[in-house]
Amino acid sequence: MAAFNVDSVRESENKVYPGSPQLARKAINEIDTSEQTGVPLNTPWTFWLDKTVRGTSAAQYEASLKKLYTVNTVQGFWSVYNNIPDPSELSSRYSYHLMRFVTRPVWEDEYNSKGGHWRLKCHKHDTPTVWKELLLAAIGEQLSEFMAEDDEIGGVSVSIRDRDDIIQIWNTKSQHAEAATVITKVRQLLPKVTFTTIFYKAFQSHEAFESEKAFKVKR
Repeated sequence: MAAFNVDSVRESENKVYPGSPQLARKAINEIDTSEQTGVPLNTPWTFWLDKTVRGTSAAQYEASLKKLYTVNTVQGFWSVYNNIPDPSELSSRYSYHLMRFVTRPVWEDEYNSKGGHWRLKCHKHDTPTVWKELLLAAIGEQLSEFMAEDDEIGGVSVSIRDRDDIIQIWNTKSQHAEAATVITKVRQLLPKVTFTTIFYKAFQSHEAFESEKAFKVKR
């Protein structure tokens, strides 16, 4: 997947609309306008929000999973980003996800089920910077350049916890993870950040993974 000029992504940061962090109707109208005239992304990306509680049922988890907006342009991305709370403002157990296409941030989703994720932990004071840089790298396809040829970045997530926060970089083909050098790219993007934990795990190897779409969240 070809990358476009990531500088155009950064230059657009200051060309967004101020608005409500709750994506009020006015903000949505402004985002819609941005989407009509903005620089196209290589693929659509969807912002999601959820709150994970151990042991909740599939129905409860699905009820907590909220689609915020699907963006197709650079300007649309910044409009959403600037109209939702910063990760530092979220309470513990909440997560943001930016997923390719309109894919749900669910391991068992057909698009995700054969993949996995790199799981990183960072100090809370670094979380907003890490999240922002990885979002830009994802939509600019910078991370994709460090993947195996048949693999793809499926999404990125940030999960707020009581101590260190959790960052996840999703890929679609777990069998190609060893050939990827995506963590090298992360270190290049964030040379001053110390990650307390870094490891990769295939979704199907998780104890909580269920082959059927009805599942119980134990993450």
